[in-house]
Amino acid sequence: MPGFMKILWILLFPLFFLFSFSESKHPYHVGSVEINYNQKSKTFEITGRFFLDDLENGLNNKYGKSLHFNDPKFKTQLNEAIKNYSSEYFKLKTNNKFLNVNFVGYEEDHESVNVYLESEKVDNPKKIEAAVSFLYNLFDDQINIVHVIVNGERKSEKLIYPNRYLFQQY
Repeated sequence: MPGFMKILWILLFPLFFLFSFSESKHPYHVGSVEINYNQKSKTFEITGRFFLDDLENGLNNKYGKSLHFNDPKFKTQLNEAIKNYSSEYFKLKTNNKFLNVNFVGYEEDHESVNVYLESEKVDNPKKIEAAVSFLYNLFDDQINIVHVIVNGERKSEKLIYPNRYLFQQY
């Protein structure tokens, strides 16, 4: 993706949240996933950011439940649902080896939800492959913007349903 397009997506993504209202539907189905290699811990730290209502509906649709963000009584159930959902809709492979990716937690941020994951330790990642299909179970127009950062070098890709695979070489 050319540099201008990266900057455009980075700037426009927050606007999608700005124009979203919890009681009304928004016209955009977009999320972002950042896969950042931490040199100190030798792990990938992954942050997914999604519209709160989209993720809530995606979880409820997937698991046939009625879970609600912004309600503390659902915190435990949401943790379990997001953990299972993330393990199904996010896969990470480096140097031709699938990595175990653990759910760390989530936090609500106004109209969005941040989902935090962390991989097992890996030395010197050169070839990164990921399967990212968050909310593909709900929307056939879902866009996931994925940023992969290794040793300070950032590469970004836009995945549009049904495309879920990306490959980056460092």
